Amino acid sequence: MSAKNDLKSEQTDLWNGRVGAFWVEAQETFDAMLRPFAERIVEDITALRPKAVLDIGCGSGATTLALKRALGDGTHVTGIDLSSPLVQNAIARASADGLDATFIRADASEHDFGARKFDVLTSRFGVMFFPDPVAAFANLRRAADEQAEAVFIVWRSPDENPFMSAPPRAAAPFLPDMPQRRPTDPGPFAFADPDHVRSVLSAGGWTGIDLQPIDVACRFPSAALEDFIERPSPVVPDLDALDADVRTEILSAIRAAYAPFVDGADVRFTGCCWIIRARAG
Repeated sequence: MSAKNDLKSEQTDLWNGRVGAFWVEAQETFDAMLRPFAERIVEDITALRPKAVLDIGCGSGATTLALKRALGDGTHVTGIDLSSPLVQNAIARASADGLDATFIRADASEHDFGARKFDVLTSRFGVMFFPDPVAAFANLRRAADEQAEAVFIVWRSPDENPFMSAPPRAAAPFLPDMPQRRPTDPGPFAFADPDHVRSVLSAGGWTGIDLQPIDVACRFPSAALEDFIERPSPVVPDLDALDADVRTEILSAIRAAYAPFVDGADVRFTGCCWIIRARAG
């Protein structure tokens, strides 16, 4: 099996298994943590007055549904995600809220979107997990209208995001045999390097590529922090599979790494990101 296929299999297994299940369980916490980014996307895309929007890596649908609320019946909004549990959760949320959004459980890097062409493509932290990002963005370009615009938000570097990078940093000293990942391998920080982003999007057929840094204040209830310490992560191995003593040491190290971000009843951190804009034509 090729390295790209290995990475694809890894991502599919994670998001349809332990990581996807955790994101469903912790949906309210993730929504609270990432709400400022969804609000920024909604603000930017509402100004574009689109007729058909594609939300890539939509997860449980928070951004997709926020877009549908803001844009109304005149705009068709579609979310796509690799994770079956997350898409099922998104569909249930749309139904409960009476929102006519479409959700697709598929790999956006290769899914045939058919005749529908989107005039805006967006993503809140969903485009960094493609094993073959050039092929993925070429496929998304085929799904785009000739005058389509893209608006993506991605994390900058791990060093600029000490809260988001705390678990792997804390775990690393206890896992000397953990495979080393390249900075551009699928994961939260795969699009940290702006030159890499420009290269990928350009090779995928996109033009007018622009990256602007944004720093966003984030918060969520500190009572939910233990979930982030003990539950699965796409960047930390399955702790339940480790020796009990090693697992205890890693969990203790992760708690210590998170401690500086606890402010009474809240966890507060700054999300350092790129907002990426590009055009299909």
